[in-house]
Amino acid sequence: MTTTLLLELFGGFAGACFALWLATQTLPSPNFALLAPLQRLKPVLLAYLQRPGMVASAGLLLLRLSIGVMMIHHGQEKLADPQQFADTYVASLHLPFPLFFAYAAGFSELIGSWLVIFGLFTPLGALALTGTMATAAYQHILTAGLNIYVLELVVLYLGGSLALLLNGPGRFSFDAGMAGEMFSELEPGTPAQETGNQAGNASGWVGPAGSLPTPVQINV
Repeated sequence: MTTTLLLELFGGFAGACFALWLATQTLPSPNFALLAPLQRLKPVLLAYLQRPGMVASAGLLLLRLSIGVMMIHHGQEKLADPQQFADTYVASLHLPFPLFFAYAAGFSELIGSWLVIFGLFTPLGALALTGTMATAAYQHILTAGLNIYVLELVVLYLGGSLALLLNGPGRFSFDAGMAGEMFSELEPGTPAQETGNQAGNASGWVGPAGSLPTPVQINV
């Protein structure tokens, strides 16, 4: 992968993230009565996305950068000549539509790498990398047996992406920041919560916080 192409990919992804952030600033307040069930999952989600300890989060950041940066060019190489990858690797797995799976592997590695690097939707990115590396490990074992020299790089990528999938992105990630912001808005008594309740009352629906709204019939 050339430096110019790498910079273009980084610029495009950063621009997409900025556009997504701008879009979220103009969206109306959500219906917090419908989002209230997420409060039950708050401890689990925050424990996964905001692992305690700055040192551990720094380690996860280094792991994300190492796995993501090194995996980008693998996806780019597959997309540069998907037919060659399909004939060389996918065909040996006897899968239907080898060209489709070649594109799927290339995009999974390319997009999944950027998601892991930024810590944005990290479970999806890590799952995409884990799936492609598990398939690659199976293909290597199928064609070359338990050859350590063939498997070592694939196993390193597989272990790193699986560790990110199981442990989360750490505190230095977009996921951790967005989760904290989302749950802070869901807290009772916050301005966003009050705005959501007022919007619900104005629409003709009333009900206690944290429950589904019920219709009210007004006799004139």
